[in-house]
Amino acid sequence: MQNHQLADSSWGEKLRASFGMTIIALGLCGFVYSAAATSLGQMLFPKQANGSLIVENNQVIGSRLVAQPFAQVQYFHPRPSAANYDPMAMAGSNMARTNPELQKAIEERLNRIAAKEQIEKSKIPADLVTASGSGIDPEISVQSAMIQVKRIAHARHMPEQNIEKLIQSHTVQPIFGILGQARVNVLELNLALDRGGK
Repeated sequence: MQNHQLADSSWGEKLRASFGMTIIALGLCGFVYSAAATSLGQMLFPKQANGSLIVENNQVIGSRLVAQPFAQVQYFHPRPSAANYDPMAMAGSNMARTNPELQKAIEERLNRIAAKEQIEKSKIPADLVTASGSGIDPEISVQSAMIQVKRIAHARHMPEQNIEKLIQSHTVQPIFGILGQARVNVLELNLALDRGGK
């Protein structure tokens, strides 16, 4: 009988200890850590912590982290999106390179861009005809921007060299000079165009 009571007492203590540890872990991980991380983010990186929003005339235009579906001739065009540029549904196409549907889509994009930019299909960079893994990649390669210069210059009645200088001034170089490639943010570039190339 005594052994049975000791076993019940030991089991109860273990249960209370486990319950206590669970509450402490939930408090530390679910509240304290989250509050500390959020506070540090707001103090050290307020712009990034709030979505890297771009504000013009007290109005949110977009985020520098999310692509927008520019299609007008006077703007730089972004990469294709498998998620229709929706950050709530961001995703890649998940199609293999040998998938006939993907090959057909790429061929259609090549033909459309070649006609629009008046260049050979072989000169079109891969990032302009393939969607990114997220579907909302806000950047394109410098080469992808450069092949759009002639169209934009004609639409805006601007010298091509002015737009080329704009691309150069907005180019982000590879991290440490080796990671990634030189690239430009499409939204920031288009906003600069609307500001008259500033």
